[in-house]
Amino acid sequence: MTNRMVIAAQNVSRMCVVCGRDNPSSLKARFYELEDGELLGVFRPLEIHQSYPGRLHGGIASALLDETIGRAINATQPDAWGVTVELTVRFRKPVPLDEEVRAVGRITRDTSRLFEGTGEIVLSDGSVAVEASGRYMKLPIDRIADGDFTLEWFADERETPAGVDL
Repeated sequence: MTNRMVIAAQNVSRMCVVCGRDNPSSLKARFYELEDGELLGVFRPLEIHQSYPGRLHGGIASALLDETIGRAINATQPDAWGVTVELTVRFRKPVPLDEEVRAVGRITRDTSRLFEGTGEIVLSDGSVAVEASGRYMKLPIDRIADGDFTLEWFADERETPAGVDL
């Protein structure tokens, strides 16, 4: 594992199932832009996020990777909003519920209308538990969300670490 510098924390939302501050079922994930252009998503699963006892549900793992890859575009294009077109997930190992879950995502292709990326959930021992690749369409926020999005999207007030071990 190596320590990687955190450049910035990304915004969170009010009710998103992945990062929603006020959603009681949310993963309450945090997202950090890293020095190498990758994005780190971090959350601590709760018992409500399990499938089999002690294991994270595969749909939750998929949602975390979808969000991490989809948000990675914001590191270089803060006003870009992605809508998932396709997500392919491969499960290699179970993800335990009793430790922090970390997903790392990156952009692998970027055009004016679409972007593609890959990501992994990395366990505390450094092994890859889940990997994904996705394609996303870029759309303006007013075509994705109803209402005033500024009420839903705001700075994460939790402390941002200077670096993370991956």
